[in-house]
Amino acid sequence: MSAELIFTIFYLLISFGIVYPPEEFISAGFTIGNWFGKLLGSEDENFIRFHIKKSMLNLVVYSCLPIIYVALLYLLGFVDEISSLFIGPSISWQIFATFSIVAPLLALLEIHRWSNNNFQNNPIVRNLTKCCNNNTTWEVVAADVENEYRRLEIVTVKTNPMTKAVVTENWIIKVTLLNMFLAHQSDATVKLLEVNTFDLSHINANITQFCNIEVQSARVGSFIIRINALDFRNLKDKLSRRMQLVLPNSFSKSITEQFMEVFRETVNENPRYSTNMELDQCLGCLQARPGIKIQKQCPDEGIHPMEQKCTDCFCHPMWCLDCLTKWFVSRQDKDEQNRWLSKKCTCPMCRATFCVLDVCLLEQPQE
Repeated sequence: MSAELIFTIFYLLISFGIVYPPEEFISAGFTIGNWFGKLLGSEDENFIRFHIKKSMLNLVVYSCLPIIYVALLYLLGFVDEISSLFIGPSISWQIFATFSIVAPLLALLEIHRWSNNNFQNNPIVRNLTKCCNNNTTWEVVAADVENEYRRLEIVTVKTNPMTKAVVTENWIIKVTLLNMFLAHQSDATVKLLEVNTFDLSHINANITQFCNIEVQSARVGSFIIRINALDFRNLKDKLSRRMQLVLPNSFSKSITEQFMEVFRETVNENPRYSTNMELDQCLGCLQARPGIKIQKQCPDEGIHPMEQKCTDCFCHPMWCLDCLTKWFVSRQDKDEQNRWLSKKCTCPMCRATFCVLDVCLLEQPQE
């Protein structure tokens, strides 16, 4: 394998990582946003203007990748190869050489066109203009979006290295490499179009689902947001309008959700714990009332000498069943999912050891 071919393969991998950065590139700071951070400014402070600058910067960097390849060939001493690019017999290489020179020039012309007349020709600004009311400019819409983006209660979902979705109090936003699509929630209709299930993905070895969500707006048209099903509930809860579910029963349950159902069913078969105590809200969610008491019920006979025995818990009821189930799951080994139901856990407060048989639902004592 020639040195030129090795360099070409290496450069293609690096170029792909710049356009579609993997987690390794992002963690190492090998991204356009990190290189030109001072030029772009703060995304949190100036969300719209940050992405206007970044879209133009992305266009310039991507257009320069071919000419940088040619320049590096020259610096590494591949002079004959460069000559064959421009005057060689291969038409395809001549087209590539011409494109490497023309692409940056066209990109600069496009950047100049986007920047004229207060960025009116920029694709992001054009979409912002569609959201303007009478006698207002895109800057008013941008200021409103930026003001909501600074708040803590936004939902941000990074769908892939090139796209992310943001839901604020009033806006639904999809950010891409060169553009931004947004719709006001009062003017938008949100539909769950499709759910794709994969038995294996790059995220984990379990079943992974991705949702295609369509946002329709009379002003800006429609756009598709593709997110992981794990992020679906957070995004749905933030929407002020009800989402239309075209496929309402298409979600398959994860291993954790399946176990939580079995855990609840097992607890329902356990003896009840009678109490007339006045109980506050659950310490976990601060919403539901405490509904369980950890009370040792399982026998000690037949337990392996090396296995830890369940112990008495003297805490008064402080947790709802859902929160205690989530706590139980969080303390288990993910590599032994088929044995979770027989495993033990510790009380969140006093650290007393318990198993699923020791979790008792509360009931009022009979008078």
